[in-house]
Amino acid sequence: MAVSKTIAKKGTSSKKKAHSYTIKCSGPVADGIFDVASFEKFLNDRIKVNGKTGQLSNAVSVSRGTDSITIDASVEFSKRYLKYLTKKYLKKQQLRDWLRVVADGKNSYELRYFNISEDAEDDEEGEE
Repeated sequence: MAVSKTIAKKGTSSKKKAHSYTIKCSGPVADGIFDVASFEKFLNDRIKVNGKTGQLSNAVSVSRGTDSITIDASVEFSKRYLKYLTKKYLKKQQLRDWLRVVADGKNSYELRYFNISEDAEDDEEGEE
């Protein structure tokens, strides 16, 4: 005889958390090397919802400001996935060698330049 056990999940509720993430691009946009409009289009085309790309429906919305992108999701959505897509876009635009994606808050990323001046100083000291 097999004993059947029912396992109740604790803490489950019917509420879905809404996630809101921001990607700040102020430095590269001010220098004119980064186009926020094309990045927004890239995200709209590439974000997967339920295994399907480009079909965001009402689950995910991508909006842009003058120098930032905001992603609002009503379904499970990973911040790490946004970093992955941002790095993919930078590689496609051949900006990956100069820009990096850095978390500057719990729900935001920022595009920053690599510190090339520090590397140049280290090279000069090594030659002496």
